Amino acid sequence: MICSIIASALIIIAIALLMGLTPEQVTDDLIRLITPKDSLRDEARAIRGNKKKHGIYASLMKMKAALAATGKSKQFSLVCFLSLALFAAGAILSVLIENLFLMPVLSAAFALLPFFYIANTLSYYEKRTKEELETTLSIVTTSYIRSDDIVSAVRENLSYIKPPLREVFCAFEGDATAVSSNIKRALFNLREKVDDEIFREWCDTVIQCQDDRTLKDTLLSVVAKLTDVRIVNSELKTMLASVRNEYWMMVALVGGNIPLLYLLNKDWFNTLMFSTPGKAVLGICGAVILITALFMLKFTKPIQYKR
Repeated sequence: MICSIIASALIIIAIALLMGLTPEQVTDDLIRLITPKDSLRDEARAIRGNKKKHGIYASLMKMKAALAATGKSKQFSLVCFLSLALFAAGAILSVLIENLFLMPVLSAAFALLPFFYIANTLSYYEKRTKEELETTLSIVTTSYIRSDDIVSAVRENLSYIKPPLREVFCAFEGDATAVSSNIKRALFNLREKVDDEIFREWCDTVIQCQDDRTLKDTLLSVVAKLTDVRIVNSELKTMLASVRNEYWMMVALVGGNIPLLYLLNKDWFNTLMFSTPGKAVLGICGAVILITALFMLKFTKPIQYKR
């Protein structure tokens, strides 16, 4: 089996070299393949600001933007190429163990591994951004209420703002002073640079304050929402961790039954591993584990504020 796996891997590498495929080219082709075609209704919604989310495409674009913000944009092409290679490896492995029922499960599971790794790496960046966002908006809001000038409020606090938000507010300060005097346009550009609903609400409120100065006091309540979300996530952290641990323990028990069955009754083990009904059962179990794992990761994520 090992020789077959090595031979299959060498064949895939040889085909890629003969066709001159590069990770960037493969990534561009995959993105072009899954890019949704917007209808006139979708374009109208986008103009009004109601952008329709397109599942996998939206997730990939969000991950690409996050990697670009952390200075690791080149890793996105490598991750997509590695995911495609692992997808093929999962299909080859299912053929080698002579269980075609496991082919979709192994292919999907192997293909998702690089994205899970990147998601875990980016989670630290997102956590750090949200923590810094609370401090940054608090000091900028306090200065803005005092000075009644958002550009001056940002400028006098730039030295206290830490990365990665410092670059974002530096760009806003330069846009509002060197590029154009249209503060609303600069605030709209600032609004789109951080993927956080509370930050966007804060920017919307500051934009409204340009026409009605009495709305400045409402900014404090918007900033307070960041503190509330952080406190709730801290309280839920232990509870969600226990749920994830219980789930993975159940998965380990299900997977551990296979070698246990070999020790208890080899006839049952042979029926499960080598008969068609047994292979179908393994395929169903694998699909259930994969689907429930995705739902578990979705429902145990830290909560996010939604307007």
